[in-house]
Amino acid sequence: MDRLKLRTVLGSHPHVLALKSGELRSERFDLDFIEYTPTNTAFKPMVREQAFDVCEMAIVTYLMAKAHGKPLVLLPATMLGRFQHGYALYNSERGALRPSNLEGKRVGIRSFTTTTGAWIRGILANDYGVNLDKIGWVTFEDPHVAEYVDTTERAPKDRKILQMLLDGELDAVLGETSNDPRLKPLFPDPAAEAATWYARRGVVPVNHLVVVTEALAKSRPDIVAGVYDLLKAGKAKTGAPALPDLLPFGIEANRKPLELIIDYAYQQALIPRRYAVEELFDDTTRRMN
Repeated sequence: MDRLKLRTVLGSHPHVLALKSGELRSERFDLDFIEYTPTNTAFKPMVREQAFDVCEMAIVTYLMAKAHGKPLVLLPATMLGRFQHGYALYNSERGALRPSNLEGKRVGIRSFTTTTGAWIRGILANDYGVNLDKIGWVTFEDPHVAEYVDTTERAPKDRKILQMLLDGELDAVLGETSNDPRLKPLFPDPAAEAATWYARRGVVPVNHLVVVTEALAKSRPDIVAGVYDLLKAGKAKTGAPALPDLLPFGIEANRKPLELIIDYAYQQALIPRRYAVEELFDDTTRRMN
């Protein structure tokens, strides 16, 4: 009998390399890897067309896809987790800028619906008291979920986000890094800010998890469980994680970050209501730990 081939998009993370090389594989199915660089360019076809069987996906994209009835199922397998404080910049040539001074400013972001953007805006609103509605948001791309109505200002098609910051057309940008000495972190000491935030919240900000199509989840729940086991084995192969573990696996390990990003996404009107964590999964993936 032919082995099942699953069209798969995952970034080349250290914990995925053994799966991509074939060193770790299943006896029941093959992961047929399709490369997208950057990985986030695969999110739109997965949301809009279910173009793959298995796909890495930003958590806010998934939450919005769920809100619009897209036939996708989440696995509690984190592919990318990171503290977000280092992904906000301002142009120091125009004077110092701090998080609490963003109201009335123009802030650029690739898309208003990016997960990094949702995390940073949540931090600004809940930890710095920033009124997000008093910021002029400038975006550069459409949301992955076509049904979302984006009311932000769209940058001219030929303009690049960091160049607009350097040219003084933006006061700050979210979701970007740069080695340009003129561009400084909005949070003055990102590592220290992140450590303080983690001590208070106890949350690792998860960015990307994994989804499968609802068709696969319903027809072959055993295969979906096998995919999760393979991903988990890939993580185990990289050795004991540092603390805090930036790649939580399982429902309970992901519960607090999922609850918080659901809260932030709801506050920012990206989703219509607060979902319970269990609602994000199906009967098979809800049992994964």
